[in-house]
Amino acid sequence: MYKKPFTDKGSSSFSKKPLKKFSKPSGGSFAVKPGSKPAYKSYGKPTGKPFGRKPFKNFSKPKGRRGQFIDVSKFINKAVITEEVEHFKPEHAFADFKVVDALKTAVIKKGYELPTPIQDRAIPHVLKGEDLVGIANTGTGKTAAFLIPLINKVLLNRKEQVLVIVPTRELAQQIETELLAFTPGMRIFSVCCVGGAPIGKQISLLRYEYNFIIGTPGRLKDLIDRKMIKLAEFQTLVLDEADRMLDMGFVHDMRAVMAGMPKERQTLFFSATLSQDIEKLISEFLHEPVRISVKTQDTAKSVDQDVVRLKHGDNKLDILHDLLNQKEFSKVLIFGRTKHGVEKLSKMLEERGFKAQSIHGDKNQSKRQQALALFKGGHSQILVATDVAARGLDIADVTHVINYDIPETYDDYVHRIGRTGRGGKAGKALTFIE
Repeated sequence: MYKKPFTDKGSSSFSKKPLKKFSKPSGGSFAVKPGSKPAYKSYGKPTGKPFGRKPFKNFSKPKGRRGQFIDVSKFINKAVITEEVEHFKPEHAFADFKVVDALKTAVIKKGYELPTPIQDRAIPHVLKGEDLVGIANTGTGKTAAFLIPLINKVLLNRKEQVLVIVPTRELAQQIETELLAFTPGMRIFSVCCVGGAPIGKQISLLRYEYNFIIGTPGRLKDLIDRKMIKLAEFQTLVLDEADRMLDMGFVHDMRAVMAGMPKERQTLFFSATLSQDIEKLISEFLHEPVRISVKTQDTAKSVDQDVVRLKHGDNKLDILHDLLNQKEFSKVLIFGRTKHGVEKLSKMLEERGFKAQSIHGDKNQSKRQQALALFKGGHSQILVATDVAARGLDIADVTHVINYDIPETYDDYVHRIGRTGRGGKAGKALTFIE
């Protein structure tokens, strides 16, 4: 367990009043078992209903808003350096893939030599035009696994149009950035269609020639309804982070898009998890897909996971402050539960002298991009985020992920901590337990 550093309780003006706060139901991270007595007599009589932020007697069952109990032991997993990745022997090198010479040169120029497991196994099937289901942990190179063969598809047929659907605007922008890096001078054009950005500009770009549309379900459906996107023209579809889109309630928008596309198409489906609902979507959307799974476990072995236990009377912000002052906490992603809480925490950290940015749904697109750019570029030590950033964001060298608020579900936890320890590098994840 992570040892709490010494803090000077008298120095902070942000001290909490735990008993007062615990006395009100808040729908937070802890609940009392129905019919059991509360942890402290001063909380009043039990009603049989869950009370927000009330701990169990043994503090062992944190609970998210969706009602999923997460055993604390799942937040503790010491990183084990194994030789599995080092001993992975790909069947191909990037130079061996049967793609156009210009693309092969661009890929190698980017420094790609040997493919990751998902790239090694998926690219040959995508090049053959087969439907594919790819199950892989986050940070394993899924984007290149579909972009490289699909760019080749476009180079062989300039009339080919590809639709890529993702859950968040940040992921859409990252994919477009990677697409541009793979296609210098190739006259392959793309349009990024996401909410939070001016729709007028996207409508204008859609009037010109393009081969790729990369977007989020809600904005895509809006543009389809405006007849700016003609689904019948697309022969290729990519659904990336499909499990997250399902979690975010985009299933109806996804089905609406699929209904307008040709039945004869190539569909690529990528997900980090495989539930019954995901299996149902696969059966609806894909035709005899090749299944590839390179997922070894829920969380990366390179991420050292531990908890920070708060005792009665501890000041959570003071403890976070002391952690962030340690030298090794050089690039830290902190997750909070609500937009308001994330913004408030970011401002409080700035008041304490830290270089902190925030990203959440209430920020417009330009401010979110600015916050990400400052964090990625090393100009800010800290990025405080809601779960909107939990999936898809590829930020290099994040040293620590801190769950300031417990995630709603274990899947959310997996994707939060997947922002560190990427590409086999070591990372650390800490979860505050009250």
